[in-house]
Amino acid sequence: MKDIAELFWSASLEEVKQGYIYDESAEEYICLICGQSFVRGVIYSIDNVFYEAEKFMEIHLIKEHNSMFNYLLNMDKKYTGLTDHQKSLLEYFHQGCNDKDIAKQLGVGSTSTIRSHRFSLREKEKQSKIFLAIMELLGENPESEKKFISIPRTAVLVDDRFAITAEENEKILKAYFKEGLDGPLSDFPAKEKRKIVILKHILKRFELNKEYTEKEVNEILGEVYFDHVTLRRYLIEYGFMNRRPDGSSYWIEL
Repeated sequence: MKDIAELFWSASLEEVKQGYIYDESAEEYICLICGQSFVRGVIYSIDNVFYEAEKFMEIHLIKEHNSMFNYLLNMDKKYTGLTDHQKSLLEYFHQGCNDKDIAKQLGVGSTSTIRSHRFSLREKEKQSKIFLAIMELLGENPESEKKFISIPRTAVLVDDRFAITAEENEKILKAYFKEGLDGPLSDFPAKEKRKIVILKHILKRFELNKEYTEKEVNEILGEVYFDHVTLRRYLIEYGFMNRRPDGSSYWIEL
């Protein structure tokens, strides 16, 4: 399973806006939302119309995910920094609604209030640009930059537990997978950071967006560790794995 979360967070601003990246080594276009890929040079068809790979990826994004704007807008607040009210305003702005209509829809009673929100969001955009430029410049200095592991987009309670460097990640995996990274887990740790490293690594044993029965999940986790129930519980509790309310199926959505 490709680490879609890592691809997403390492993508450029333009790539995030378009919703996909091009992997030169594999010669394929990869959707940053679901991980679906289309190989360059292969012709794909839909409704008896044929498309080259990149165009088909654009169609895939619209057909399967509506738009990148909606996807990004509806990401968790911990990533967007937006309140529900701000999200509603941005959705109306994106639809091209005028201030008078937006004020009526939201029941604020004043177009000046909407104009004030427009101004505040534009100021937030300026601040974001400056901060992004600062961080990109910081990243150009290898001595000042530490690479952290990617965080699954479905993870809950993202805090300093996820402040794990690539070096720490490798060290923890070696300590707990003594027979190799594809082997069994020697022990399940009590410390939160170690749990996150191990659970994130276990995700690689599942296919992205494929639905599994509880029995199938237990069989896969049982090959990792004798206490598959504990692994399954933490995967769900930390938001790494989703399941239907009736427990009929489980899946990974990064």
